[in-house]
Amino acid sequence: MALIEKSEIRNVAGINQAQRDAIYHFLQGAVYCWCKNRPKEWFAMRDLMGGDNYYWEGTPLLTLYQKHKDVLGKEWEDAVTGAAKDSGWLLKRVIEDDKRNFKTKKEGLVRMYKWDGDSSY
Repeated sequence: MALIEKSEIRNVAGINQAQRDAIYHFLQGAVYCWCKNRPKEWFAMRDLMGGDNYYWEGTPLLTLYQKHKDVLGKEWEDAVTGAAKDSGWLLKRVIEDDKRNFKTKKEGLVRMYKWDGDSSY
Protein backbone atom coordinates (compact mmCIF):
# COMPACT_ATOMS: atom_id res chain seq x y z
CA MET A 1 0.00 0.00 0.00
CA ALA A 2 1.23 3.48 0.82
CA LEU A 3 2.04 5.77 -2.11
CA ILE A 4 -0.55 5.32 -4.82
CA GLU A 5 1.67 6.99 -7.42
CA LYS A 6 5.17 5.53 -7.27
CA SER A 7 8.10 7.93 -7.13
CA GLU A 8 11.75 7.90 -6.14
CA ILE A 9 12.65 7.28 -2.50
CA ARG A 10 16.19 8.05 -1.38
CA ASN A 11 18.08 6.77 1.61
CA VAL A 12 19.45 9.29 4.08
CA ALA A 13 23.10 8.69 4.96
CA GLY A 14 24.99 9.81 8.03
CA ILE A 15 22.62 8.56 10.73
CA ASN A 16 22.59 5.17 12.39
CA GLN A 17 19.71 2.69 12.44
CA ALA A 18 18.59 3.61 15.96
CA GLN A 19 18.40 7.29 14.98
CA ARG A 20 16.57 6.40 11.77
CA ASP A 21 14.06 4.24 13.67
CA ALA A 22 13.41 7.00 16.22
CA ILE A 23 12.76 9.50 13.39
CA TYR A 24 10.47 7.03 11.58
CA HIS A 25 8.40 6.45 14.71
CA PHE A 26 8.22 10.17 15.46
CA LEU A 27 7.11 10.99 11.91
CA GLN A 28 4.64 8.09 11.85
CA GLY A 29 2.96 9.60 14.91
CA ALA A 30 2.79 12.99 13.20
CA VAL A 31 1.24 11.43 10.08
CA TYR A 32 -1.36 9.58 12.14
CA CYS A 33 -2.22 12.78 13.98
CA TRP A 34 -2.60 14.71 10.71
CA CYS A 35 -4.79 12.02 9.15
CA LYS A 36 -7.02 11.89 12.23
CA ASN A 37 -7.49 15.65 12.51
CA ARG A 38 -7.28 16.75 8.87
CA PRO A 39 -8.15 13.68 6.79
CA LYS A 40 -9.12 15.54 3.63
CA GLU A 41 -6.13 17.94 3.55
CA TRP A 42 -2.80 17.67 1.76
CA PHE A 43 0.35 17.92 3.88
CA ALA A 44 4.10 18.12 3.50
CA MET A 45 6.97 17.79 5.93
CA ARG A 46 6.85 21.55 6.51
CA ASP A 47 3.23 21.24 7.66
CA LEU A 48 4.15 18.60 10.22
CA MET A 49 7.49 19.95 11.47
CA GLY A 50 7.85 23.48 10.12
CA GLY A 51 6.21 26.78 11.03
CA ASP A 52 5.40 26.73 14.74
CA ASN A 53 7.06 23.30 14.98
CA TYR A 54 10.38 24.38 13.45
CA TYR A 55 12.29 24.04 16.72
CA TRP A 56 13.39 20.39 16.72
CA GLU A 57 15.17 20.42 20.08
CA GLY A 58 14.05 17.39 22.10
CA THR A 59 12.92 15.46 19.02
CA PRO A 60 14.71 12.76 17.04
CA LEU A 61 14.81 15.14 14.06
CA LEU A 62 17.53 17.18 15.76
CA THR A 63 19.93 14.40 14.72
CA LEU A 64 19.53 15.52 11.09
CA TYR A 65 20.47 19.12 11.88
CA GLN A 66 23.42 17.99 13.99
CA LYS A 67 24.65 15.80 11.13
CA HIS A 68 24.74 18.75 8.76
CA LYS A 69 26.09 21.24 11.32
CA ASP A 70 28.57 19.22 13.35
CA VAL A 71 29.57 16.35 11.07
CA LEU A 72 29.42 18.04 7.66
CA GLY A 73 30.50 21.45 9.00
CA LYS A 74 27.73 23.50 7.40
CA GLU A 75 26.72 26.95 8.59
CA TRP A 76 23.34 27.32 10.31
CA GLU A 77 21.23 28.12 7.24
CA ASP A 78 22.75 25.37 5.10
CA ALA A 79 22.46 22.89 7.97
CA VAL A 80 18.77 23.75 8.36
CA THR A 81 18.21 23.32 4.62
CA GLY A 82 20.04 20.00 4.54
CA ALA A 83 18.14 18.69 7.56
CA ALA A 84 14.85 19.74 5.97
CA LYS A 85 15.67 17.83 2.78
CA ASP A 86 16.69 14.74 4.76
CA SER A 87 13.51 14.90 6.80
CA GLY A 88 11.45 15.07 3.61
CA TRP A 89 13.07 11.89 2.29
CA LEU A 90 12.50 10.15 5.62
CA LEU A 91 8.86 11.22 5.64
CA LYS A 92 8.46 9.81 2.15
CA ARG A 93 9.79 6.47 3.38
CA VAL A 94 7.38 6.55 6.34
CA ILE A 95 4.47 7.21 3.95
CA GLU A 96 5.65 4.43 1.62
CA ASP A 97 5.79 1.95 4.51
CA ASP A 98 2.41 2.97 5.97
CA LYS A 99 -0.45 0.47 5.84
CA ARG A 100 -2.74 3.17 4.43
CA ASN A 101 -2.73 4.56 0.90
CA PHE A 102 -1.64 8.11 0.18
CA LYS A 103 -1.90 10.27 -2.89
CA THR A 104 1.16 12.32 -3.69
CA LYS A 105 1.95 15.35 -5.80
CA LYS A 106 4.73 17.85 -6.18
CA GLU A 107 4.14 21.57 -5.72
CA GLY A 108 7.29 23.42 -6.68
CA LEU A 109 10.06 21.72 -4.73
CA VAL A 110 7.70 20.37 -2.08
CA ARG A 111 6.33 16.82 -2.02
CA MET A 112 2.73 16.74 -0.76
CA TYR A 113 0.70 13.80 0.57
CA LYS A 114 -2.95 13.11 1.23
CA TRP A 115 -4.49 10.06 2.84
CA ASP A 116 -6.98 8.41 0.49
CA GLY A 117 -9.43 8.09 3.39
CA ASP A 118 -9.88 4.34 3.10
CA SER A 119 -9.71 2.75 6.53
CA SER A 120 -10.84 -0.73 5.52
CA TYR A 121 -7.47 -2.50 5.83
